Amino acid sequence: MLDRLEAAGHRAYPVGGCVRDALLHRRGGDWDVTTGARPEQVLPLFEHVVPTGLQHGTVTVVTPRGAVEVTTFRGEEGYTDGRHPDRVVFLDSLEEDLKRRDFTINAMAWDARQQRLVDPFDGQADLARRLVRAVGEARQRFAEDGLRPLRAIRFATVLAFEIHPDTLAAIPDSLPVFRRVAPERVRVELLKILASSSPRAARGIELLRESGLLAAILPELLEGRGHPQNRFHRDDVYEHGLRCLSRAGRVDALLRLAVLLHDVGKPRTAGGPPGEHTFYGHEKVSAEMADAILARLRFSNQERERVRTVIANHMFHYEPGWTDGAVRRLVRKVGAERLEDLWAMRRADARGRGLGLADERAQLAALARRVRAVLEVQAALKVTDLAIDGRRVMQVLGLGPGPAVGQALERLLELVLDDPRLNTPETLERLLREELPPIAN
Repeated sequence: MLDRLEAAGHRAYPVGGCVRDALLHRRGGDWDVTTGARPEQVLPLFEHVVPTGLQHGTVTVVTPRGAVEVTTFRGEEGYTDGRHPDRVVFLDSLEEDLKRRDFTINAMAWDARQQRLVDPFDGQADLARRLVRAVGEARQRFAEDGLRPLRAIRFATVLAFEIHPDTLAAIPDSLPVFRRVAPERVRVELLKILASSSPRAARGIELLRESGLLAAILPELLEGRGHPQNRFHRDDVYEHGLRCLSRAGRVDALLRLAVLLHDVGKPRTAGGPPGEHTFYGHEKVSAEMADAILARLRFSNQERERVRTVIANHMFHYEPGWTDGAVRRLVRKVGAERLEDLWAMRRADARGRGLGLADERAQLAALARRVRAVLEVQAALKVTDLAIDGRRVMQVLGLGPGPAVGQALERLLELVLDDPRLNTPETLERLLREELPPIAN
């Protein structure tokens, strides 16, 4: 690609994150190229080109190794919306183009022709110092793009870097601009923070708090800071969430968010004296609050349902005396597809609490064995698993369509959960006629 641009008389350089990652010996990531060619000059040079952002000088070239964004050297003027430039000016200078970039570690380019690094802002030195530092004046960079403060936290988290004191100090003043960033963009950066190793993710959340960004993204979490719990916990509510996150292990970013939020409702449900607080129903309140948070950040309905389900059901107390029916009811309530999430949540909660860890592990292992056993029987766990359907219920009871049909099926399911042998058409029809309480249509 570079050779083709150069052969056409246009200087071209890999730039930004791909250069940073190459210097850090990190694999993966996107490749970006900056060039003196205008978009209309790039388009005819390649067979597969997508005009992704012509007004900003960007096209995407599809290569056998993946998509590469090719952007003309440019400058930017005015940031009325706090996110995008009002005007883009095409330039003929690589150095001028690098001036507009966010952090020194992202403001480097590779000159393949001369085999040299173009690094006007000492990004390589900052890599060696493991430092995230804004290009030029941090307040100006953050005023241009309200997402940049959150990106600073993300890079520091993912790379395990520190943030330069001047750059970190500029974040609080940028909050009014940050609040204008689209929730979808905030969600993407937050998930990248949470996708780091568990300890790094917890550190990232603390950086968000220290910088003031957490109050703008997840203010509900701060309600737990300094809020005591009881003798079963060594930390306040906020610190417990962080500790659980840091011990969540190899789970995906969305489940880590669930772990972080699993007790977010405790301050709103606290009762009793300090140090001996009770939090009755906190799992339900936490699930509702988490759902509202995810809706605010524009998560999908499926993602919200996953987080809500795991948080709402994380307070079960298993004992060996549970009947198979009780085990099946748990599976029904949570959903078989959510059980691994629930086990991961409970493990993270126990590790974060640090008390009774061995007992918790043993109980979870025993419950998982019980669940596997009842699932192998393939008993009915939902209404659609019953041996009769709503149409047959209407025929047997002489009912028309309505809520009573669903109520009858739910009653049958409760019986079948306790005794799967009842799930035959003949037995269920007999139960409808003879043993269920009368149902008004």
